[in-house]
This record gives sequence, structure tokens and C-alpha cells, in this order.
Amino acid sequence: MGMSRLLKHLRNTGVAVIVAVVSGHVPGQASAEVLSDAMASAYVNSGLLEQNRALLRAADEDVAIALSALRPVIEWSASYQRNWIERNQGFGRASATTDTGSLGLQGSQLLYDGGASRLNIEAAQETVLASRETLRSIEQNVLLSAVQAYMNLVRANEFLRLAQNNRRVLEEELRASRDRFEVGEVTRTDVALSESRLANADSNVAIARGDVVTARAIFVQVVGREPGNLSPTPNIPEGPGTIDAAQATAVVNHPDIATLQRQISAADLSVAVVRRSMMPQVRAGVTTGINNTFDNEVYSDNVTAGITMSQRIYQGGAMTAQVRRAIATRDSLRGSLLNTQRAVEQEVASAYVELEVSRANIVSSAERVRAAQVAFDGIREEARLGSRTTLDVLTAEQELLDAQAAQISFQADRYIAAYRLVAAQGLLNAERLGLQVPIYDVSAYYNAVKSGPSLYSKQGQELDRVLRALGKE
Repeated sequence: MGMSRLLKHLRNTGVAVIVAVVSGHVPGQASAEVLSDAMASAYVNSGLLEQNRALLRAADEDVAIALSALRPVIEWSASYQRNWIERNQGFGRASATTDTGSLGLQGSQLLYDGGASRLNIEAAQETVLASRETLRSIEQNVLLSAVQAYMNLVRANEFLRLAQNNRRVLEEELRASRDRFEVGEVTRTDVALSESRLANADSNVAIARGDVVTARAIFVQVVGREPGNLSPTPNIPEGPGTIDAAQATAVVNHPDIATLQRQISAADLSVAVVRRSMMPQVRAGVTTGINNTFDNEVYSDNVTAGITMSQRIYQGGAMTAQVRRAIATRDSLRGSLLNTQRAVEQEVASAYVELEVSRANIVSSAERVRAAQVAFDGIREEARLGSRTTLDVLTAEQELLDAQAAQISFQADRYIAAYRLVAAQGLLNAERLGLQVPIYDVSAYYNAVKSGPSLYSKQGQELDRVLRALGKE
């Protein structure tokens, strides 16, 4: 990727204007907002994603640092000294001033280290791949949090609407009870019951309003902006046919598993690096310099070249301890991989079952709402005819309210469970969902720095300008 393209790409990652997938509008306007809008905004505005993208760029630089061990090291040095000398040799005092300067250039090159440096490069590359998987895991968490925040706000809004409708119904029941009390059809007790239920409805409305404020604040925190007019029926992803199929997909695709697999590969290489660091090293070096005494014609020019071989043969047991430590670290990662794989499979099973249960609950709750509505309408009509009491009407109304609330909750749970199952399989990402956002290219920065460009090279200067433009310096 050219540097101009990289600059354009990295700048695009900061773009905050998102085009909605379904309606084609900018989120946050008065028009209806769908779930994909919230997910797109969360992807663009997430500080957690920005943090881990920076950590990935740091891992990219580790490859360049490891590569530098195979390249020459060149350094210069300069010095200037002035000496004041005063002598007394018995024939009188004498003084003198001497100015001396030197200028040197030194270079060295690693010729052989048993392959440890090359293995270090491979280990750094594996760490980069592990960091990419970690970033993918963070992306899943951010998008799933957006789904939860969206649906919980939808749920809170629906609960508030339901509570307000319930209050209106109870207010009508109170008026009816008072009218019937005036003509002697009911007692003062019936009126008091209606008043009590209306007061409780006022409390429920206040609680529901508070829940909306809380859910809205969580939405802003997760998504990074105020919500628009949320659509209560977003698209829902299709799930796998069986738990086994979902688990098989998760084992292959889940970023947490892939992260540990890459970390284990890097740890294997680290074990080899530590072992080979105990082998001899061979370096070639060249030194050139000029020494001059400025108050006379004394000077010297020198050039020195040589090859040095060295090997550390004893360090109080530290070298073998480092080998054993690297092996233990690798083995701990292998154990963690097994635990993570089991945890992922368990999460898939849990999400799958939750989705199936929510689907069944939606069917049963729809029937419950239908039956509760028929019962409420019938009992209220019977109460008007005098064959039912006010308490019967209020009880039926409460049953209808509970059924409607359960239906709203089950619908929200279904969406969350569906996306939770997608995330459990490792498939929840902006690109796969088709979100209208600038997708962060995890390889762009790596391709720019993997060759270890120097500060004064053309590529290094272009990269330096990119960092300054992004405020990363």
C-alpha cells in the first residue's frame, strides 16, 4: 500500500459521519433509526477500539524493531578538550594551554547468532497476528454492547408507553367507578381500589421514565451519540441449524481462540530464541577516527576493522532458568487455550438455547396477550352489566399489562440472544454485517512499517507526516 493511500485510509478511520444501511440517513437525525445505525456509530466512536488499534500499531513496530537486529548499527562521536597546564620546575613558573579534538565513526554488523534474531522477527509477526485477533474480539464486544444498549432502550421506551397507556385505562376505570358509585352500583371500596391502582400506575410511569433516562445514558456511552427515533423491529440475523454446527463454526472463527493460538506460536518461537541466545555470536565492526591537537601539527587518523566472537557460558544459572521460564509460559498458554475453547463452546450453547427459549416465549406470550385482552374486554363488559366487581376488572387489567410487558421483554431478549449467538461464533464484525463505515485496515500500518523504514528515508518521512496528521506523535 502506498503512503498516500495509507494516509487517506488512516484519516478515514476518524470519520464520524455514518450512512445508515437501510434508510440511507445520517444517524441522530429525526428520521427513524435502525439497529445498524447504532452499531455503525459505536464502531466509529469507540475509544476502546481506538485504544486497541494503537496497541496493534505498537505490535507492528515490534516487527521493525526485531528486524533492526539484522541490520548494521552506525554511530558517530565527537569530542573537544582544552587543558590548562601550569608547571614549576625550579627555574620559574610556566603555563601552557592545549586544545585537542577527535571525530569518530563506528559501525557494526551481526553476522551470526544461531538464528535467534530471525526467530525474534517471526515471534513478533505472530504477536501482530494475535493482536489483530484481540482487536477483532474487542470489535465484537463493542458491537454486541451496541445491540444490547439499543434493544434495552427500545424495551424501556415500550415499557414507558405501556405504563402510560395503562394509566389512561385505569383513569377511565376510576371515572367509571365513581359514576357507578354515584348511582349506587358499587361501593366506596370499589372506588378506593381504582384510586389505589391509579396511584400505583403513576408510580410505574415515573419508574419507567427513570428507566428510559438510564437506558438512554447507557446508549450514549456505548454508541457515542444521542439516539434517534429507534425502530422497535430491527432485522434479526439467522442462526445456525444446530448447536454442534454453531460450536464448530466458533472453534474455527472465534477471535479469543485464534488469539491464543497465535500467542502459543509466538511462545514456541520464544523458547527457541532463548535457547539459541546461548550460542556464540559473531559481529563485524569498523571504526574510523581523527584526533588533532590544534596548537601544533600533531594529529592522527585511524581505521580499525575486526571480527568479534563471543559467548556467555555462565550467568549464575540465569540462562537455563530463562529457557525453563519460556517453556512454562508456553505451557500456560496451552492450558488457557483449552479453557478458552471450552468457554466458547459453552457460550455458544448458552446463546443458542437462549435464542430458542426467547422464540418459544414470543409465541406463548402472543397467545397470552390475546387471551388476556379477550378476558379483560369481557370482564369489563360484564362489570358494566353488574355481574363483575371492580376488583375483577382491575385484576384482569393487571394480567393484560403483565402479558404485554412480558411480550415486549421477550422480543428484546430475542434480538440480543440472536446477536449474542453471532458473537459467540466469532462472526460479529462491521464488515460481515455490511455496516456503512470506513473499515479499519489492520494490515495498512503493518505494511508501511514492516521493513523498518529509517527516519531519513522517503518512506520514513511519509510515515512521520501521517503520524503528525493523526496527532499520534
